[in-house]
Amino acid sequence: MSPQLTECEALALSLPLPERAALAERLLESLDTPGDEENERQWVEAAERRYAAYKAGHLTARSAADVLRDARAGLAR
Repeated sequence: MSPQLTECEALALSLPLPERAALAERLLESLDTPGDEENERQWVEAAERRYAAYKAGHLTARSAADVLRDARAGLAR
């Protein structure tokens, strides 16, 4: 472990329990959250997979008007 990390760990462990818990939560969230570039890459991959599935006949398309109508009807319930 680097000296900087050792110092940071010692400071973190000296915090009161609620602050340590908040810090731990933020650190864990930072590991789970992809960056903007990763989000963009994943969206592009998903769009390309869905388009290929549509072109292959595995997915059907609906008009935006139909989708919005159904979404509005679902919200009105």
